[in-house]
Amino acid sequence: MAVSEGALSGVKVLDLSRILAGPTCTQLLGDLGASVLKIENPATGGDDTRQWGPPYAKDADGNPSDLSAYFMAANRNKKSVAVDITTSEGQTTIRRLAAEADILIENFKPGGLAKYGLDYATLSPELPGLVYCSISGFGQTGPNASKPGYDLMAQGYGGIMSLTGDPEGRPMKVGVGIADVMCGMYATVGILAALRHKERTGEGQQIDIALVDSQIAWLINEGVNYLTTGEAPQRRGNGHPNIVPYEVYETADGHVILAVGNDSQFRRFCAFIDHPELPEDPRFATNPQRLEHRDSLNAVLRPALRQHSSAEVIAGLEAVKVPVGPVQTLDQVFATDQVAARDMRLTLPAGPGPVDLIGNPLKLSRTPVTYRRAPPVFDADTNQVLRSDTPFDD
Repeated sequence: MAVSEGALSGVKVLDLSRILAGPTCTQLLGDLGASVLKIENPATGGDDTRQWGPPYAKDADGNPSDLSAYFMAANRNKKSVAVDITTSEGQTTIRRLAAEADILIENFKPGGLAKYGLDYATLSPELPGLVYCSISGFGQTGPNASKPGYDLMAQGYGGIMSLTGDPEGRPMKVGVGIADVMCGMYATVGILAALRHKERTGEGQQIDIALVDSQIAWLINEGVNYLTTGEAPQRRGNGHPNIVPYEVYETADGHVILAVGNDSQFRRFCAFIDHPELPEDPRFATNPQRLEHRDSLNAVLRPALRQHSSAEVIAGLEAVKVPVGPVQTLDQVFATDQVAARDMRLTLPAGPGPVDLIGNPLKLSRTPVTYRRAPPVFDADTNQVLRSDTPFDD
């Protein structure tokens, strides 16, 4: 079967965003074949995250570049174009590029681009087909619209920190900027929907997406647990709110993840740990009963699992089809044959030299993702783009 070019080949993206949510979205669009121009502020040396290091990619002489690991995580398949939008010349440049673009993405505070004439209300009459995505902390409306938004603040405001961490400890954020990343994912979905509408009608539109809204949306079952009962969920560490046993357990030499999803799995698990009597106990016979008697069950399971090594637990439970897995460090993760088989680690030639990046998880049979450009050093493409009659062409 012949493989075609990227699914979004020919789509032109003007990216006025920085940090993580917007760049996550535009990198994903770029991986899918879109041409992305990343507009960066010359007064600050570009995207804020270029300074969010170390670590930095180093050149052949061992000197650090402006490619921080943080920046590289979300900025491949883009050209870097330095434009000062506070000047009339810069505003004219952005309008010219927007006139050729299918999509414009920005994450300024609501109203922040109006003073430059680059907001949706100003651009849309002259560019009615433009898909204009606005990412902000709290959205374009509501009492908090003018407040700044960062991932940590969104995690706190949106409730996930109240659910994360040790039951007796402080509220805890997720280890990466997950509110930003998920906002970028939702933004991508909204943009693709808007492009579909544009294909059918010729109409563009504005997409208004907020970090906090996105954070609240992925509370998923815990959010609906609260809406159903009116009771605020409590932190459970690695425990699951609706399934028992489903968490991290200590072994003789480390930890394993156990995910017993039904009663038949529970019976096989109990046989493995030499406690075949547990499924016959009325307190543990079904998942709702195990949920009610979580602490009593764990009082038996924890010492039983500590009698085995992690390798023994994983091999033994895999043999009887009980979901189980390791808790790996990143060196272990990227050394696995699974990562290699799925192309989840890649190396690209960048300005300073080769850089290692995380691969895209999408595997499309006819229009696979492509890695055409490494994350650019600041200002790498300004002259080529601004002097070209076809600035979006690679």
